Amino acid sequence: MTSRAYPSPSHIFDVVIVGGGPSGSAAAYWLASAGWDVCLIEKKTFPREKTCGDGLTPRSVHQLAEMGLESEVAKHGHKYSGLRSYGFGASIEMQWPEHPVFPNYGYSITRYSLDGMVAGHAESHGATLLTGSEVVGLLNASDPIEGKLRGCAGVIAKDKETGNTHEIMGRVVLVGDGQNSRIGRELGVSRRRDWPMGMAIRGYYKSDRHDEPWIESHLDIRSPEGEVVPGYGWIFPLGDGRVNVGVGLLSTDRAWKGVNTTKLQEYFVAQTAKAWGLNESTSCGPPTGGRLPMGLALGPRVGPNTLTIGDAAGTVNPFNGEGIAYGYETGRLAAAVVGEALIADDLGKLALYDTRIDDAYGEYYKVARMFVRIISEPQILSICVKFGLRVEPLMKELLAIMANLMSNGTRGPAELGFGAMSKLVDVIPQQAFDLLLNRGSES
Repeated sequence: MTSRAYPSPSHIFDVVIVGGGPSGSAAAYWLASAGWDVCLIEKKTFPREKTCGDGLTPRSVHQLAEMGLESEVAKHGHKYSGLRSYGFGASIEMQWPEHPVFPNYGYSITRYSLDGMVAGHAESHGATLLTGSEVVGLLNASDPIEGKLRGCAGVIAKDKETGNTHEIMGRVVLVGDGQNSRIGRELGVSRRRDWPMGMAIRGYYKSDRHDEPWIESHLDIRSPEGEVVPGYGWIFPLGDGRVNVGVGLLSTDRAWKGVNTTKLQEYFVAQTAKAWGLNESTSCGPPTGGRLPMGLALGPRVGPNTLTIGDAAGTVNPFNGEGIAYGYETGRLAAAVVGEALIADDLGKLALYDTRIDDAYGEYYKVARMFVRIISEPQILSICVKFGLRVEPLMKELLAIMANLMSNGTRGPAELGFGAMSKLVDVIPQQAFDLLLNRGSES
């Protein structure tokens, strides 16, 4: 997919969107399909590789279905039923829960196939798509204001093929260029360093088990000497002859710092090599990785005519590292707010975005940040896993909590957070809480 028909410098779009990933493409689709004049700018040319676990949970599937794309995803992806989890000598298989809104299945599909599909869908609904075009600066950026993003009149985009730069003007600018958002930093985004940061690495392997109906998680990774090391591993069958194999960890405690993710990946591959046929001959190339701010750790999110969305706003779920669903959701939330502001000809209404983000995720993510701090203690994690994997009803409750798929009838954001907290108290063994309290008294 190559699109480089740059608009006239005098053309002013209703909305300019930086980044053609899940959040940017979703925002472009919803805005363009509502009739707004939208320009979506992506620095790579589709299809392109993107480091990711490649798993779509029911929340992601719902958003893709709402955009009319599930049949296309089903054609190129692999449908799976739920999660198989291993840890400390126990295992369990769990179907995705029944839910009044979300389906009880997911898909695995590479971002190589997925992202261009959604961006192209936005283009087919009227968005102007510029690929191979990197946003390198802001136009007429306003002075910094504490607690707000800077405003701007648009962006400067550099054609990566010709090296020429182009001014792209917009009444509103959405920034969805990922966790290392260069443009977000120019607008004034920073990270809360006391909140969790995810680190992950993944690689592809050929495997005869590529079409299994379960994605797999491993909650204890062992060194060659058999010692438990910080982190968790996953294996996601892709249905195309390959599996996505990766590891992740959270930088929440001293015990997790200084861990080499490449070494962790080597340990995990060795641990699962026999079961999945993972070795040098089945490897499809070296692994790639990155860091993920999560739990709304990036801010501010709103400026005079600017918003951040998806990973650029730190919306990854701390419970499970899921980012794609929250990219689609925040892109859609932003599109709705922008539409309201443009209709009213009042960009002050963009402040509603912060309110809606907090309503959707604020209380839930507070619980998530607390939870990951609890399980960052290896002893506590061991207790929880040994206990939980042997009690199927509790694990199913935990799966619903961690994937944000609770359906207990409590609809408000505060009730959602309280409900998650109450369920976690039931799921986490008292022995783990006692250990945590003892650690707190020692410090």
